[in-house]
Amino acid sequence: MDEGLADLLHRVVMLLGEAARQRTDDRDGLTYSQIRLLGTLEDIEPATQHQLAQALSVSDPAISRALRPLEADGLVQVTIDPAHARRRLVRLTDAGRKAFHTAGKPLYDEFRAKLIEAGFPYERYLDDTLRLAELLKSS
Repeated sequence: MDEGLADLLHRVVMLLGEAARQRTDDRDGLTYSQIRLLGTLEDIEPATQHQLAQALSVSDPAISRALRPLEADGLVQVTIDPAHARRRLVRLTDAGRKAFHTAGKPLYDEFRAKLIEAGFPYERYLDDTLRLAELLKSS
């Protein structure tokens, strides 16, 4: 990927993350990072810890640390992969799914409404972002 494009994408993600953090940290008992982890897990579950770390662009030790409080709170279930004893599979629990939809959905709706209200081409941006993600996966 072109270094300028990578830098631009990184900046966009950072800006959105910071805006989300300001609205979510300690809301409903979940931080923005936890909401993001739960939402990502919902999209790819069941997932190994390594797959989850890759999807979130964090290290394997970071995902392991991030999962501990979520598992302790009953929001995720971490089990040994029966196909490979050294891998751990992660799934959302019903409580985790509910927590994500309670905290994450209002945030999504708020951002979407504000962007549309400001005249931002939200649907086109979303389509383009999904296409870009697919393109980057295949390259």
